[in-house]
Amino acid sequence: MTTSASLPAKQQVLQACRGELPENNPMLRCAHKLTTLHERRLGAGQEDVDEIDAARANLIREIDRWITVQLPPAHGAAHIHTETLGAVIDRLAQFTARAYAALASASEWDLWDAWQRLAELAVGYDDLAAEVSAGVRRLPGAS
Repeated sequence: MTTSASLPAKQQVLQACRGELPENNPMLRCAHKLTTLHERRLGAGQEDVDEIDAARANLIREIDRWITVQLPPAHGAAHIHTETLGAVIDRLAQFTARAYAALASASEWDLWDAWQRLAELAVGYDDLAAEVSAGVRRLPGAS
């Protein structure tokens, strides 16, 4: 399933989370920054966690504002999604950071679980992006 030109496909988001930024897209830049913050958060103390979480909240809002102006309004009968696209991207960034951390320090089961969660969420993102782009699903806070 492909997405519209305004929303990157899952492969692009995952590449951005890994640090590969092939295009100048605000959402992809934020995805990369969120992953970096989640990597820092994995080994941070409580003082740093609060600062990191505040920075994450700002990036999530930045994604949500960008998405609002990129997409046409949803159809009147469109179902609402349970979370914003910024929150979904934040979880993709979190799962990416955890999956790469699991390569170095986890059991086989933990490693498999981390990569499985990331893969499932990436497919969910792609489906959501296609539905939002088609106007058959709307995001919280969007008109």
